[in-house]
Amino acid sequence: MSREILEYEGKRTLGSVAGAFLYAAGINLFVVPAGLYTGGVMGICQVIRTVLAQSFGLHFTTFDIAGVIYYAVNIPIFIVAFRRLGRIFFTKTLLTVTAMTLFMSLIPIVPIVEDQMAACVVGGIIAGTGSGITLRMGASGGGMDVVGILLTKWKQDFSVGRVNLMVNLLLYGACLFLFDIEIVVFSIIYAAVYAVAMDRVHTQNINVEVTIITKADTTSLEREIFNELGRGITKWSALGAYTYERSHVLYIMLSKYEVHRLRAIVHKYDPGAFIVYNEGVAVSGHFLKKL
Repeated sequence: MSREILEYEGKRTLGSVAGAFLYAAGINLFVVPAGLYTGGVMGICQVIRTVLAQSFGLHFTTFDIAGVIYYAVNIPIFIVAFRRLGRIFFTKTLLTVTAMTLFMSLIPIVPIVEDQMAACVVGGIIAGTGSGITLRMGASGGGMDVVGILLTKWKQDFSVGRVNLMVNLLLYGACLFLFDIEIVVFSIIYAAVYAVAMDRVHTQNINVEVTIITKADTTSLEREIFNELGRGITKWSALGAYTYERSHVLYIMLSKYEVHRLRAIVHKYDPGAFIVYNEGVAVSGHFLKKL
């Protein structure tokens, strides 16, 4: 891996850790004090925490054990996913989940607002923004994001959003029997605000087609794109209409958050390459969905 890519990914890793801090702050300062439950694996861990507290009297005033449970649950997920996720994504996700667990253990559970509706909205905005930043930096907070990717690779009919929806339906259905219906309603409101905030920040669903025109030898360039981005390339030879010089045309489809990495790779081999971007295109067929 080149020095430029290492520096770039290092900055993005710090950004994903900052997103993990925002997520933990939203959970510990708004969601937990209001007695609400998030969706996905974290929501399941919060339910386990509550059941343990009620059954065995394990009460923590300023420390939420749900973060530790969440980390423990992610360990087998990471073991299964190790060979199926890209090495950069896997490493950054592991660091992000570790940082998230530490932040959730260190940030005190202090109620900032008394009103549950305000806690739903503000907590959803802060936590959703944090998750969106983490995803935009090419990492994830683990849990259902990783499970969703694995299921998508196993069966094309799955998607990360669909998997999350099914798990949340089961989770909140169980909460209806375990807790007060008012808690479930406010938890669903929080989940909706959280999803909107995350989507506003994250750009994973924006597909970008990129056309690269270069006169340089593309052998090393193509190899690095394969290794670092895991994207396929369609290429053909071209002839300049004005200069009649031979050139190479590379056509690539990828997600918007991968564009910066692609540009850095291309400029490494040809600083004068001509690159055309087209955002928001529809794609059908064999196209790898990433976080």
